[in-house]
Amino acid sequence: MKLDKLLNPRSVAVIGASREPEKVGYGVLKNLVKGCYFLAPFCAPFKGKIYPVNPFAVNILGLKCYKSILEIDDEIDLAIIVVPANVVLQVVKECVKKKVGAVIIISAGFSEAGEKGKRLEAEVLKVLKKAGIPLLGPNCLGVIKPTKGLNASFAPTMPPAGKVAFITQSGALADSVIDWAVQERYGFSAIVSVGNAAMLDVSDFIEYFANDEETKAITVYLENVKDGRRFIECCKEAVKKKPVIVLKAGRSKIGEKAALSHTGRMVSSYDVYTTAFKQAGIEVVDSVEELFDVAKANAMLSKCENAIAIVTNGGGAGVLCADYCEEFGVNLVELKKSTIKKLEKSKVMHPAFSKRNPLDIIGDALPERYEVAINTLLEEDYIKGLIVIQTLQTMTRSEDDARIIIEARKRFPKKPIVCCFMGTYFTRRAIHLLEANNVPNYSDPRRAARAMASLIKKS
Repeated sequence: MKLDKLLNPRSVAVIGASREPEKVGYGVLKNLVKGCYFLAPFCAPFKGKIYPVNPFAVNILGLKCYKSILEIDDEIDLAIIVVPANVVLQVVKECVKKKVGAVIIISAGFSEAGEKGKRLEAEVLKVLKKAGIPLLGPNCLGVIKPTKGLNASFAPTMPPAGKVAFITQSGALADSVIDWAVQERYGFSAIVSVGNAAMLDVSDFIEYFANDEETKAITVYLENVKDGRRFIECCKEAVKKKPVIVLKAGRSKIGEKAALSHTGRMVSSYDVYTTAFKQAGIEVVDSVEELFDVAKANAMLSKCENAIAIVTNGGGAGVLCADYCEEFGVNLVELKKSTIKKLEKSKVMHPAFSKRNPLDIIGDALPERYEVAINTLLEEDYIKGLIVIQTLQTMTRSEDDARIIIEARKRFPKKPIVCCFMGTYFTRRAIHLLEANNVPNYSDPRRAARAMASLIKKS
């Protein structure tokens, strides 16, 4: 089923648009008109046509209101339904008569709400399937495409545009991720909340984003799978083009019960899921932070062989990173004597620098020492990737260090560089500089080691 009119609409009708700021129908409309409910640096209003539908209003947010979608003369690519569940079926039938391109049902009160809701959802699905109209939802947040200025949701704001697609079975989780993304400048190509997934499910969107040029990594928050075989097959095909990273919830007995009450579907054993995922080439993670850490690295960098070195100006941070590398299966190669001699001949190394991996270039390292260490290691054929750690000292020049790393990234594009500029307050500008130039940074050595582990080519 084609999803272009859902994800790239030229015209949108909001059925159930409201004049009351506390209502979901108001939030959805404002997100389209302004780009976001709470103003943020990345807000971008929808450039297509917007049609509010409310039989009791003349206009909302400066837009003329229509009593029904059938009164709109223009073609409607996307209809967003935000009315009570007991009215949805009637509205859906009007959408079919109007020949809309796609439907999002944000309204709750369907299969997640018991037998009566299941029957209603089945009726709605039957009508839309017969008409060949794709449905997202019901009981969902909606869809956001920052790259297209589309916020067809009641999310609080618009995240930055980027290269990571996020498909989620929890709309509320997406809301919090968006808030975090604005603060961290973490970019998304799209965010899709599937809700009850009556028609379109996670597999459909994995299939779509696997072929989306704007998306370099696909992330998924998953509670259950409607069709396990299809999900695995979609992922197997997707990972041939880009990574698929999954955070699977419901791993405990209590979590399984919570997932059942959330989406109305039973959850299989976590071990069964993860075994199948790994066999399909899916990267499995354990937290929201890890989900987006791994995605960021994979969206920015290429895969490499398992032969990694660490450069650090802090001995303790280097030791921690080495421990984490071992935990995650990252092979830290032994530095050859010839490499050590090159470093010594440079005349910029501290007399006490460690002559091993991790390479500790000592706390007073100026940018020149970082430059020699980084380039010397990357020039070696036996070293395939680098973790660069910076701890802030009085003489540290973070932005200059960042520029050196960016230049090294250009010189050695096939050798991934993962950074760990620890701290944030005084290093914020350097971190922004790194990530604007496709060098991922993490504030903790463990996160950096995990990100590098995800870049190691699987045998």
